[in-house]
Amino acid sequence: MRYKIVILLFLGVWALMIGRLYQVSIKSGFYYEKLAKENVERKEYIRPVRGEIVDTDGNFLAINKIGFSLSVAPHLSIKKGELQEVIAELQRTFPDINGSLMQDVYRKHSSAYNHKFIKVIEFVSYNDMMRVYPRLSINPYVKIEAETKRHYPYGQYAAHIVGYIGRSNKKENDKDPVTKAVGRAGKSGLERYYNTLLEGELGYVVTKVNARNKALEVLEQKEPVSNRNLVLNLDMKLQKYIHLLLKKKAAIVVVMRSSGEVLSAVSNPSYDPNLFVDGISVKNWKALQQNLGHPFTNKFIHAVYPPGSVIKMGISLATSKYGKGILDRDENCTGFINVGKSKHKFRCWSKWGHGDVGLRRSIRESCDVYYYNKSLEIGIDNIAKTLKDIGLGVKTGIDLPREYNGIIPDKAWKKKRYGLPWYMGETVIAAIGQGYDNVTPMQVAKYTAFIATGKLVTPMLAKKINGNKVKIPTKRIHFNAEHLKQIRLGMYDVCNVKSGTAYKTMSKLPIKVAGKTGTAQVVSIPQDVKKRVKEQDLAYFKRSHAWITTYAPFQKPEYVVTVLLEHGGHGGSSAGPVAADIYKWLYYHGYFKQHPLEKVQAEMAAMQEESNTSKSAVKPREKQN
Repeated sequence: MRYKIVILLFLGVWALMIGRLYQVSIKSGFYYEKLAKENVERKEYIRPVRGEIVDTDGNFLAINKIGFSLSVAPHLSIKKGELQEVIAELQRTFPDINGSLMQDVYRKHSSAYNHKFIKVIEFVSYNDMMRVYPRLSINPYVKIEAETKRHYPYGQYAAHIVGYIGRSNKKENDKDPVTKAVGRAGKSGLERYYNTLLEGELGYVVTKVNARNKALEVLEQKEPVSNRNLVLNLDMKLQKYIHLLLKKKAAIVVVMRSSGEVLSAVSNPSYDPNLFVDGISVKNWKALQQNLGHPFTNKFIHAVYPPGSVIKMGISLATSKYGKGILDRDENCTGFINVGKSKHKFRCWSKWGHGDVGLRRSIRESCDVYYYNKSLEIGIDNIAKTLKDIGLGVKTGIDLPREYNGIIPDKAWKKKRYGLPWYMGETVIAAIGQGYDNVTPMQVAKYTAFIATGKLVTPMLAKKINGNKVKIPTKRIHFNAEHLKQIRLGMYDVCNVKSGTAYKTMSKLPIKVAGKTGTAQVVSIPQDVKKRVKEQDLAYFKRSHAWITTYAPFQKPEYVVTVLLEHGGHGGSSAGPVAADIYKWLYYHGYFKQHPLEKVQAEMAAMQEESNTSKSAVKPREKQN
């Protein structure tokens, strides 16, 4: 038994010795070999040049200014005055640069373990550097490197689309090694959405160094992947024209092809993205934050508004889908309706009423009672489902970050949000784009393109990504063809028939336009008010939002123009002139070459005659209760 214990102890000791021998001679060998390699090899990353952004005509929207950065050698003694001497020379050379700030940056990054030069000046322009380069380049403690700085030539005119880049934060650095090496990242707009594409890929060079960290030999090198450019569908001539057209108005305009290419998207007021490249000052930031027009907000996707009467085509399609025969029946408008036993009057915008109203006329003259009655028959859940299917209350999919959903309510939404049941009166209000309804202007543009073509498209700003053409997703949704035809004719009437709500502003254009106006109230009107106060007599923030959404040419839709004037009053009289001026610009800049007015008028006359013939052949149905 004793021999067994001795043998076990002997084996145990040998096992410990062998384990320790492995640890010291083999495992630690790998560790020290790695340390030794790091001592003799240095890997430096080569930063890529950020891709540029251009419009459809090649105008530069985001470019890289060429210049230089300045770095100071590590381990300079403060006690001996070595650092102060170098900083003093840099300050004499560039008087506008803060010497104290340079010292603070140096101290923050200086340590015994850092053998790399420390960047103290981010950017010096090419011209400023060239006059002092010969003198600075011979200073062994100063390192001059080529540098670029982002610049936005069009400033405020494309700010909400292009966005801007700024200094990257820890979260961005941890997520992306390129961002960490460059120290910059896209913060908003296309700069953020396409950040990974635009920033490129890192290159590197591995060199053999001596004990003084001096490069002796290049062991390996890989060039960075740079200049991944972005070409947009945007027409900056049109974009700038719309900005100047709006002047000081708080407004949103979207112009896009019916196939989805966004030609212009304006959110006014705007801001200068160049303020953010090096870090915005407290003064400028406060000015942006205190501006009641919210210039920093991209309102065509980051703000929601009640759609008002522009929602009525969607309500018609919901009725067509979920109410068999309901849309073929006229409604009698006496100026208001009552719901159930309530004495509350849900009023039409016309206090005299419209009399008997059919689908086409309901859109032309924007009769509210028509939509009150239809909505009560099909219910809010069917309305919500159809509106979301055709682009309202859901993200459009545009290539911009953090797009808002908006709200198209149904019973489940209200129950979840407020814990309350849905009431019939809320259905009536939702049917004319009020109440809980909230959409983005970009959603309305997408929805209008669907009404015009029957195809649901994804709005797209990018035309080519790194030389590759962008394919726009498209989905066809089927509705009753005759109903869709009557809706389109109603929209034609809005702009081209005397009783249409936008006739005065849209009827004399050199191209035939179809559209729908909307006046979205921001405050309710008490029941005891018999005569409404004129919009211009209301306080600014109590005035209604003015909508108009349109497409053209009527017969072969190619373009959509959607305009929203915040607190602008009536859609036809306020937003209409803006849309009309945009169509004139498009026409005289060659966007309608295949559609001369005379040809369109002949086509419309033939279509009107066909419509009248088919209508007289259909026996009207009796009104149902």
